[in-house]
Amino acid sequence: MRRMASRKVFVAAAASTFASIGILRYPAEAAQFNLKYASAQQTDNPVTVAMNAAAEKIKTESNGRVQIGVFPNSILGGDAAMLSQLRSGAIDFLTFLDGGLATIVPVSAISNVGFAFKDYDAVFAAMDGPLGALVRAEIARAGLHVFDHIWDNGFRQITTSNKPIVVPADLTGLKIRVPVSPIEVALFRAFGAAPTALAFSEVYTALQTHVVDGQENPLTIIENGRVFEVQKYLSMTGHIWTGFWFLANDERWRGLPKDVAEIIARNIEAAAVTQRKQSELANTALLAKLKSQGMVVNAPAQQPFKDALKSAGFYKDWRAKFGPKAWDLLEKTTGSLG
Repeated sequence: MRRMASRKVFVAAAASTFASIGILRYPAEAAQFNLKYASAQQTDNPVTVAMNAAAEKIKTESNGRVQIGVFPNSILGGDAAMLSQLRSGAIDFLTFLDGGLATIVPVSAISNVGFAFKDYDAVFAAMDGPLGALVRAEIARAGLHVFDHIWDNGFRQITTSNKPIVVPADLTGLKIRVPVSPIEVALFRAFGAAPTALAFSEVYTALQTHVVDGQENPLTIIENGRVFEVQKYLSMTGHIWTGFWFLANDERWRGLPKDVAEIIARNIEAAAVTQRKQSELANTALLAKLKSQGMVVNAPAQQPFKDALKSAGFYKDWRAKFGPKAWDLLEKTTGSLG
């Protein structure tokens, strides 16, 4: 209990301190356009690092006319709260998890189909190609401005406190935290697990108190969020790739002068490409660090898990949900999913 209490104090203090720093770095009286960006990612996550760099470039290139306050680590609220704030105009920009966005744009979760992508080349061939274009069109139809390049969150791996995940049967009955994403809930139910959808800000405490006994995330999130402190096993399943769509409040975006919008868009798109590389490198390099922090690592074969999803009707069900057009575009990259 002492560790949990001290962590709460630390998180609160860090949030307060970072918010203060953000105010000092971006004084309201210094700019013509004061914009606000929010995310759930930690301050040292590649998303936040790349966004901070982009904000500085935008400030410089606009001669100080545009200043973007960067508010990571769920400082401005949980995922649902931030999305609501974006839609209302309380914040201007948001990086939001593709599967989470499915609550208002169902097809945005198609990039989260279980065991679909074999590597990053396959991911970005799909998401920078016709499939990504289809998803962006649907996001725009929902009243949000979306930038062209999706940002990388990475391939998700499973951590547990009580046993490693080696074969699909090891997931049966497992209390596992997943993000608020219908397709991730469905995936783990197909394995017979007991998924609980929680915002990431709630994960550490849920693991510490055994509300759940496992969670799944890319290695950057596992390390940045100090999940290794409350989990023993790391199973490199790579079961889903997830990314962040960079979104803007549509009314605010359309109200910006063309030269301002061009500076912002150019730098955000460049930051996305940089962030992808940083994220891939970080997710690769962190495996050794997590081992040194005490995690027991295993790498299960993927095919038995894919076969189990096929037998459970997972692929058939989600093809029906996404529709044949989107599914066919997915399979042009992944090959037949069954």
